[in-house]
Amino acid sequence: MSRIILFTGKGGVGKTSVAAATALRCAELGYRTMVVSTDAAHSLADSLDVALGPEPIEVVPRLRAQEIDVLYQMDKYWGNVQNYMSALLTWRGMDDIMAEEMSVFPGMEELASLLQIVKLHDDGDNDVIIVDCAPTGETLRLLSFPNVGRWYLEKIMPLERQALKITGPLLRRFVNIPVPDDSMFDTLTDLITQLKRMRALLADPEMSSIRLVLNPEKMVIREAQRTFTYLNLYGFSTDAIVCNRVLPAAVTDSYFAAWRESQTRYRDLVDQAFAPVPVFPVPLLDAEVVGPTMLRRMAEAIYGDKDPAAIFYKGRTQVIEKDGDKYRLIMPLPFVSKEQIQLTVLAEELIVHIGNQKRNVILPRALVGLKILGAKHENDLLTLTFGNGRGEGLANG
Repeated sequence: MSRIILFTGKGGVGKTSVAAATALRCAELGYRTMVVSTDAAHSLADSLDVALGPEPIEVVPRLRAQEIDVLYQMDKYWGNVQNYMSALLTWRGMDDIMAEEMSVFPGMEELASLLQIVKLHDDGDNDVIIVDCAPTGETLRLLSFPNVGRWYLEKIMPLERQALKITGPLLRRFVNIPVPDDSMFDTLTDLITQLKRMRALLADPEMSSIRLVLNPEKMVIREAQRTFTYLNLYGFSTDAIVCNRVLPAAVTDSYFAAWRESQTRYRDLVDQAFAPVPVFPVPLLDAEVVGPTMLRRMAEAIYGDKDPAAIFYKGRTQVIEKDGDKYRLIMPLPFVSKEQIQLTVLAEELIVHIGNQKRNVILPRALVGLKILGAKHENDLLTLTFGNGRGEGLANG
């Protein structure tokens, strides 16, 4: 069974370097390792300092890397759909080349690339699959797509297919509009089936983990918190946070004093915001992280003597359930009594205070603006009920 580890984070935080360093360490520990990128920017080749193409190549013993052939993936998964959209746009008067370009929806390339994970897993040739994902916003949209696709497949597609059987001949005869045939619907069905399979693989906490890469900066941390919340909401397991580019203690020049003070403050926020998920600090290295030598240095800084393929945390740190017009937010809070817990809501943020410690939770959009109708702490679980009714107050659980 392959171990699948996905790295994501805000653009520019160094997630590609962290993914490549992790892959190199896994290979040098004896794992058959594949590292791929779903980021359209494809900076993985730059990080590894090798030329990559559509076929896997060996970078070092037991480490293979690949820049996925997006055109092949697009043709395989979207071919009939894209051909239909192109024909429809041409019918509307757009020239052939422009129609072909416009028929590629935003995100289709990344989505097709992400589906390659299923093939890499099913091939059985890899012990560890490392995925350098697109920046967080794109990654979240891709990971949520199987849920939307399942709804379309089960609720909408049968109605469309039946309606087109009746109206299709009339549209072709009197309007001459291109009408999708069964092959397009079959393509969509196969695509959504593959997406569901991909989701099943990535949502299995015994197999797959997502690792968030961030820098100790306010905007970056806030985006990582939102990502963390939504990953929990979608049922994906985050087993580690990599806090990259931390100013080393050896840098004592007064020029960096304000930066050091800021980083120290935000490092504390990272620990509080993502607990109990472990945080791996990585110092700002003294040279560009390119090539095996620097990637080894980064891997050593991240993992020390730990196995990068290990599962560093099991369990979801928060669960959101819908019950009619209400929502329940459930968080594990062991070893405390309800009298020790104080809650504060500020806009989209829930702050949980326990003694002199606090945890900041970014609320999903569905919960923002709702009142807390009730709060209880039982069996080491804090359960908050959100809704539009009258709240019971926030203090003392």
